[in-house]
Amino acid sequence: MSTLSEMQATIGDMVDDHRGILAADESLPTIKKRFDAIGVESTEENRRFYRSLLLTTPGLGEYISGVILFEETLDQKDEHGTPLPEVAWTQKIVPGIKVDKGKGPLSGAPGDLITRGLDGLGDRLRGYKEKGARFAKWREVYPITRHNPTLLGRRANAEVLARYAAVCQEQGVVPIVEPEVLMDGDHDIDRCAEVTEQVLHAVFHALHMHHVQLELMILKPNMVLPGKECRRAPPEEVAEATLRVLRRVVPAAVPSINFLSGGQGPEEATANLNAINQMRGNAPWQLSISYGRALQQPALHAWAGQPENREAAQAALLKRARLNSLARQGKYTPDME
Repeated sequence: MSTLSEMQATIGDMVDDHRGILAADESLPTIKKRFDAIGVESTEENRRFYRSLLLTTPGLGEYISGVILFEETLDQKDEHGTPLPEVAWTQKIVPGIKVDKGKGPLSGAPGDLITRGLDGLGDRLRGYKEKGARFAKWREVYPITRHNPTLLGRRANAEVLARYAAVCQEQGVVPIVEPEVLMDGDHDIDRCAEVTEQVLHAVFHALHMHHVQLELMILKPNMVLPGKECRRAPPEEVAEATLRVLRRVVPAAVPSINFLSGGQGPEEATANLNAINQMRGNAPWQLSISYGRALQQPALHAWAGQPENREAAQAALLKRARLNSLARQGKYTPDME
């Protein structure tokens, strides 16, 4: 199969009108924080058990079409000895892999950040493909202050995202392009809209310059939201602002926009997704999810590190996946919680 055919098949398996992506790619420091919150030690075995619990949830494939994995998860197996990427695919959930190596300060742009990991990416992708990964994800983050992100910050981050996406497509791997405008701060929703539009404009300019095929990628942006220290915005306001920005800068060729949840709680993220899909009109893209904490948090707390809580944790995950599937169709109501 050619690299083009591989990517077309992956898009076909991941993009539809009712399912979304589960982000289970927390780095070691991040998952340690998640486990610390429930009093569980972040050992390799505990991480394996928890992620196996997620992927073996009966019926999950009805609502989830892809899962982003952390590197160690590609080599882990369930209790029957089946590699976890294969476990995911038994429910037609496409396995993917986080490939960036974390962020650090961007020289020459105080307050801006840049993500590392381009060196050797092609070789790593070939190894990940052999282990079952069919798509990849790379995240760039954009803090909002009075001065950030700078023009240099926007352009540098966009260039890195485009280089990553081009390498992925060269290897027959579908890239998820994730430019995240952070919720940290006291900025209002209008400031977030302004920055998000600038960021996405820069990203798609860079993708064009690097000849990335837009039909064979997935965009994972933030919703347009006020900062955490500002008043919360109702779902209708979030939906209107988000759709306005997307219509201005995201080409129709992109098959799917899978929102990240960022700092939103599970119910908030679902309600905002529902409002976006109720107001979508003739939007040319699928409008879906690539949620991490907003899908996992109830399951994580139900599990609490106790093997006997496995079924309760899986039920909590399945409920959130089902509610987000309804929100994808604009059919969610809060009384379903």
